[in-house]
Amino acid sequence: MAQFAVHENPSRKTRQDIPFLLDVQSDLMSVLVTRVVVPLYRKEALGAQTMARLTPRVRFQGNDLVAMVPELAGVGRKHLGPAVGDLGSEKNILLQAIDLLLTGF
Repeated sequence: MAQFAVHENPSRKTRQDIPFLLDVQSDLMSVLVTRVVVPLYRKEALGAQTMARLTPRVRFQGNDLVAMVPELAGVGRKHLGPAVGDLGSEKNILLQAIDLLLTGF
């Protein structure tokens, strides 16, 4: 599994609003049985304005999505399934959002 790989949300319960999960874990930690992911919400599902720097907007497969960095979580690799794409092109804004969450800067 690769950092910034996008996976379909395996949860039928939340898939409508959160169609994808973004793997943000370093490839150096591939030995772990979990991966750290950020849910990618449909912009319409959030309704209210979001904090642009903490929850950056990304475009993937024709969808306008919001990376909800404050909701990052560990997920078992076996639950992610295959990657359906990649958001490595958004690496800088995603890492800035994670940095803001963890350090406040």
